[in-house]
Amino acid sequence: MHIALYTLTSPLHDEAAVNAVSSSFIDEIESELGLRFDFRGNDFSRYGESDLDIIFVRTGGTEGLFKKVFPSLEGNILLMTSGKSNSLAASLEIMSYLNHQGRKGEILHGSASYIAERINVLSKVAVAMRSLEGKKLGIIGKPSDWLISSHAGKEAVKEKLGINLLDINIQELIEEIGDIAVCPQEVQQLKKELESNASEAVKRYAEGALKIYAALKNIVNRYDLSGLTLRCFDLLDTVGNTGCLALAMLNSEGIPSGCEGDVPALLSMTIGQALTGQCGFQSNPSRIDPQTGELLLAHCTIPFNMVLSRSFNTHFESGIGVAVHGEMPAGDATIFKVSGDLGRSFCAEAELLSNQYENNLCRTQINLRLKETPQVTCSEYFLKNPIGNHHIIFSGAYKQLFEAFMLTINPLPALT
Repeated sequence: MHIALYTLTSPLHDEAAVNAVSSSFIDEIESELGLRFDFRGNDFSRYGESDLDIIFVRTGGTEGLFKKVFPSLEGNILLMTSGKSNSLAASLEIMSYLNHQGRKGEILHGSASYIAERINVLSKVAVAMRSLEGKKLGIIGKPSDWLISSHAGKEAVKEKLGINLLDINIQELIEEIGDIAVCPQEVQQLKKELESNASEAVKRYAEGALKIYAALKNIVNRYDLSGLTLRCFDLLDTVGNTGCLALAMLNSEGIPSGCEGDVPALLSMTIGQALTGQCGFQSNPSRIDPQTGELLLAHCTIPFNMVLSRSFNTHFESGIGVAVHGEMPAGDATIFKVSGDLGRSFCAEAELLSNQYENNLCRTQINLRLKETPQVTCSEYFLKNPIGNHHIIFSGAYKQLFEAFMLTINPLPALT
């Protein structure tokens, strides 16, 4: 992680005294971070080249200095202050100016440990933003007919994330599946697992399910995709199989892959993968208890690297194909979803209580309990104002990270 530190210092203040105060403050933060800042002083000519840029407001009386360099500063502005020499007062004035310009920023102020923690979060967000720039996500077939609220705005996605959404005719995938004569060598081990441990019903579909994976992988390589969503139910009649196993395998490889052509779900997975390294589990809330804040979520495409164990069954709705039943570890989890225009998001931390298995639901089934205001979240968000049906589950507590990301991509309106 490369963090550049720029400074604003009023010429009215004694330089030696300011250095004495600020050096110990910076040393504490660097110690908490476990790294050294790249000290740039008042030379802003390389601003924007590092993973993260921070402006250390060392004294008061620096508002005019900031206004002079402001036209050359892009992105969100991070100000850091020790609280000495009227530095916080100057930072407040600068932040107010930014808000009136319709620009966003944050003042890093508090204990060294708090500032270091916040820098860690914002650094991860900055790295994630850079990693998304220029990525291509494939929409293979249109969103399923029942996803009447799960479309995306391509222009908004390009503007806010730098991601290109590509429409790919599902007929291309169907033809690709037909052209694959035998399963590729890299999936032979999984084929053996299916043939030795799965039920007879699953065995009938194993080779075909693996061919769907190989065909999708060919399309990923052909279009240089970083992720995809598939109108998977079209495969039931055309190739007599399902995409569940293939999508789970791609997710396990770090290629966010969603089902039912749900683009907002895919965007949520892609953002999550950039922030946490996990593609996440695209799932349906199947039951909600608004009195306890407990939810049952289920689906069939969980990544193998998110589970402690796995087994296979047929696809729930159709009774054909190969779907994944995974057992996730108990503990912290995060639920995340963005809208198709990225203007709205939902994020909540939860405790994963248990796994279960019922025949009348999609094959991976997890029970969660929301941690904060569970009753309000269930009744006001899920039951009154949800962002579609699919929500993405990540192992671990990441609410602060996701919220920082969403604040970064959505600009403030200018104050009047």
